[in-house]
Amino acid sequence: MDLPIPQTDPGAACQAMRAEIDKAIARVLTSGRYILGEEVDAFEREFASWLGTDGAVGVASGTDALVLGLKALGVGAGDWVATVSHTAVATVAAIEQTGARPVLVDIDRGYGMDMDHLDATLRLFPVKVVVPVHLYGQPVALDRLQQFTRDRGIAVLEDCSQAHGARFAGRPVGRFGALAAYSLYPTKNLGGIGDGGVIAMDDAGLARTLRALRQYGWDETRSSRQPGYNSRLDEIQAAILRVRLPRLEADNTRRRAIAAAYDAGLVDVPGLALPWRRPETEHVFHQYVVAHPARDMVQTRLRDRGVLTSIHYPCPVHSQPAYRDRVALGPGGLPETERAAATILSLPMFPQMTDPQVSRVIAAVTACCTMA
Repeated sequence: MDLPIPQTDPGAACQAMRAEIDKAIARVLTSGRYILGEEVDAFEREFASWLGTDGAVGVASGTDALVLGLKALGVGAGDWVATVSHTAVATVAAIEQTGARPVLVDIDRGYGMDMDHLDATLRLFPVKVVVPVHLYGQPVALDRLQQFTRDRGIAVLEDCSQAHGARFAGRPVGRFGALAAYSLYPTKNLGGIGDGGVIAMDDAGLARTLRALRQYGWDETRSSRQPGYNSRLDEIQAAILRVRLPRLEADNTRRRAIAAAYDAGLVDVPGLALPWRRPETEHVFHQYVVAHPARDMVQTRLRDRGVLTSIHYPCPVHSQPAYRDRVALGPGGLPETERAAATILSLPMFPQMTDPQVSRVIAAVTACCTMA
């Protein structure tokens, strides 16, 4: 009997380069330096070179990358920060951790920030920073985002946690705002074997501020010139990420090939909506997200056939008990966000998927949707 196909499989990525990862871990263990040493320094340089920025600062998680990025931009109590509700809760939690208040914007048909709704929201709220989320690996409409924010003097902190390597108009995401935050969680397109994050920038002053913030606000003499945090990327994680970074483009190419196979195989499935592609973008398919009006039934039937799926995300942040009274919504509410939460489904997507596994997924989705 065929084994179930997981929705994602970070272990497969580690096994694919196990010898190199073992060597990298051994190098760290031998060095005797386990926090903010040569591996972190090297990863920061290599990541900045890969992205094309002047600098990068490794931190303990993607959430911390957002928190420290917001703090470096001067966000604090009483400020407003705009983002979306259709995202991992970490995006909104990070805003709250700074003392600022989130105002949430609706999404468009690509599941990214709707720029018309953002424009309307910025007319009503004195927003200091916008945090666009390049969800599922697809960039938001960055040209319009820059137009709206530059005209109003609003900073942009890109949440690139699901979009390592994605491009808009030929330029990589992470190059369109003052700062860019990346998660390095194991399931990401670029992930370690634990938590980790990195912030990218072109501003040397912001880089100095972030290096201080990640370690108690210390200066070169270990004197805290400002309140800071304990948020450091581990040496072992940095060493593993250095192994994986050169493979990222090949992994993203494989993700696109799987997405193309899904596109071709599922185009005529009744009731199934396939992912829409934004013009001028290069999607990296952190997730391949479809929609179906009988989503829950389809998901159950797929599980019975050994195809495991996920819902990213089943409950918008503004509907969750911890946040429903702590966020504001843009004008008219978030109808597209709520509609998506009821219908979306993430199919299996990871670079180590075999062609026979992809074919199994296509056959199972076709059968289950036809029965729905």
